[in-house]
Amino acid sequence: MREISIPIVRPMRPEDPERIAAAERAQGWAGAASDKYFTRLRDAAEGRCAALVAELDGEPVGYINLYWEPLAGPFSGIPEIVDFGVLERVRRRGIGATLMDAAESLAAERSERVCLGVGLHSGYGAAQRMYVLRGYVPDGSGVWYRDRVCAPYSPCENDDDLVLYLVKALPGAQR
Repeated sequence: MREISIPIVRPMRPEDPERIAAAERAQGWAGAASDKYFTRLRDAAEGRCAALVAELDGEPVGYINLYWEPLAGPFSGIPEIVDFGVLERVRRRGIGATLMDAAESLAAERSERVCLGVGLHSGYGAAQRMYVLRGYVPDGSGVWYRDRVCAPYSPCENDDDLVLYLVKALPGAQR
């Protein structure tokens, strides 16, 4: 019988950024750099967010960040999930759901809702489906491009900056 490893979720540590970026580069994400993870660590130290890592067998395999005040987008005063990912080699094992559960639980301590922005190109397809299945719905502000509402019929590019904001009511919110 095969032993099943269970992921643990913990705060991001100073050694994690380099380890996560190296694992992302190993899976072919040529532009993966540790800078954004060091930014998350700094923001967590300043109390702006919770920077969490999923660890499996002693290795960081996923991450999620919950900002208490949104960095951009249509929401104010609602915690926002930012920069969420799971390494490809460990996907479909519940690691993403475990990270989302942790972030939503933290958000529920401060708010009745949580928000996030999701990219619209096919690279975000799995995330789009997961968010809908978890109860996230569009907020009604339309599509955003480069942190601004994309006006109807205006030019934009289907890149990582083209997003739809979603919101979820949190059951059992303590606020």
